[in-house]
Amino acid sequence: QLYERQQYEEAVRELGATPGTTDLVFDQECAAEKRRARKRGTQPEPEKYIVINEEVCEGCGDCGDVSNCMSLTPVETELGRKTQIHQASCNKDYSCVRGDCPSFMTVYSKQGLKRPSVAELDADAVPEPIVGVSAEHGYRLFMPGVGGTGVITVSHVLAYAALLEGVHAQLLGQTGLAQKGGSVISSLTLFSGREPAFASNRIGAGQADLVLAFDPVGLVAPYNADRMSPERTVVIGDRTVQPTAEAVQHVDFAMPSNDVLQTEIDRFSRRDANRWIDAGRIAEALFTDPALTNVFVLGFAYQAGLIPISAEAIEKAFAINGAAVTRNLQAFRYGRLQQHDPERVARVLKGEPLGYTELRSRYVARLGRRAGAYETLLDRCGDLSDDSLRMLALRVGELIEYQDVEYASSYVDRVLEVRARESQVVPDSEELTQAVIRYLFKLMAYKDEYEVARLLLKSRAAAEISEMFHDDARRSFNLHPPMLRARGLKKKLELGAWFRPFLAGLIPMRRLRGTRLDPFGRAEVRRTERELVVWYRTLVDTVLAGLTPGRHRLAVQLASAPDRIRGYEEIKLRSVSRVKQTTERRLAEYTATEREELRVTEHASVEA
Repeated sequence: QLYERQQYEEAVRELGATPGTTDLVFDQECAAEKRRARKRGTQPEPEKYIVINEEVCEGCGDCGDVSNCMSLTPVETELGRKTQIHQASCNKDYSCVRGDCPSFMTVYSKQGLKRPSVAELDADAVPEPIVGVSAEHGYRLFMPGVGGTGVITVSHVLAYAALLEGVHAQLLGQTGLAQKGGSVISSLTLFSGREPAFASNRIGAGQADLVLAFDPVGLVAPYNADRMSPERTVVIGDRTVQPTAEAVQHVDFAMPSNDVLQTEIDRFSRRDANRWIDAGRIAEALFTDPALTNVFVLGFAYQAGLIPISAEAIEKAFAINGAAVTRNLQAFRYGRLQQHDPERVARVLKGEPLGYTELRSRYVARLGRRAGAYETLLDRCGDLSDDSLRMLALRVGELIEYQDVEYASSYVDRVLEVRARESQVVPDSEELTQAVIRYLFKLMAYKDEYEVARLLLKSRAAAEISEMFHDDARRSFNLHPPMLRARGLKKKLELGAWFRPFLAGLIPMRRLRGTRLDPFGRAEVRRTERELVVWYRTLVDTVLAGLTPGRHRLAVQLASAPDRIRGYEEIKLRSVSRVKQTTERRLAEYTATEREELRVTEHASVEA
């Protein structure tokens, strides 16, 4: 009997109940190998793509749980942590769509993804650097990275380039089974003398002259960090931290910041000589291909005078390699340009997020006759910092579109109450106010059927599709309506353009939200969402009543509790239960601290 892949556990249980020896054959082409074949042109590229609408996404991680895919990358946005699909590394098996979330859109396009139009650099666009290293007595390069991003390719290209110049090259790469998303390490030793003097290809403890830190997370691991020496090793590192499998699958997993990683790596290397660049972010903006990040880092290291091989030989080696030659050459040259003239590269990168004035103007234009009320609400908040005003400009506008002006006004009232109290207790801080700005909005703008429909039809989603794909792109939605789910529908429906009028018809019905006439309001998750707003307002009242300078940090943590409330339907209900339990414990700690402070104060009064 033939089972679908999703029935694997069912097949195992059935065979487990069968006496004697049983045999299970799992027949599927390796997804990583399929992706390589598509890049080489030996398999056709599918016309079907999956895109996540980040405004609908809750960042719950369920899509990562069901697919175990490393192309689902967490991304921090103005409205919290979300998930996006890294299209350049996506294997297109579409298993992530099974995540219990309405944010997934299917895009059909024969022409596929757009590639950014970047001005090509000539080989002599950047002057030759002064090379400050030599391979005469041996030069060792250590390259830790992530599988699927071209670590082995870079080391092989360097080895070929060395041979073209008559330099001996000893290479040791971690290869073999599919390593996509896993740790990959490559060691390269160059020697320009007549005979290599090294018995082993492996770079020993403290022997690395140059580390190309394609993956700083991997470099801080003890078995990699011990290759460095504070007296000898120079590090060229990528500040764009790539998420690990734990970060993709577990949304509460905290990735180390690049500052923490850089500080740790600097301890083991020549701190003053090390260079750190946002290579992943820059290469992504330039080429939309993560495999070119490492080539970009190589170009930067070359222009810094740390590669004892000529650019001409390196570029010839890329030509010999034969894969994406033009794009690899451009990534190498742009890496050189980044070291030589970073301002020139910066001019082609994406701009910074909109500021307060720009956001306010945008919503004034969108809100029409409600624009005056929107500006009045923001003018009431004029004493807040620019950062807080920017946060409010976005959220007040969204709440007006979510429900109405009165709803947004109640939000502003509570924010100003918190600000007034915080300014009395901790005048120089707005941390508590900003926490309430973020998380009261999150709970008030819960994503019911009306809001999901609004966000799916929002012009921003269509604009992002137009920016990513060619003009022939067709978009459809992957939805699992709760009403149909309750009647036995087991999986999502893919709904095309014909369904948009139904979504558009839902949006005006938001006036029924929370009333007795709301057809969706009786569901358990909807009742819970309405109760959460009351719960959070009560929590904030309790925090404000006991706020002191000593309890301010804990107050901010309590006010940030809704950050962990994520997902849809059962996923959300489970997260609500966990968050409430955790918050109760933290609130008990908060009130206990209050009682202790009161006891100390009373004791001091008696002594006085």
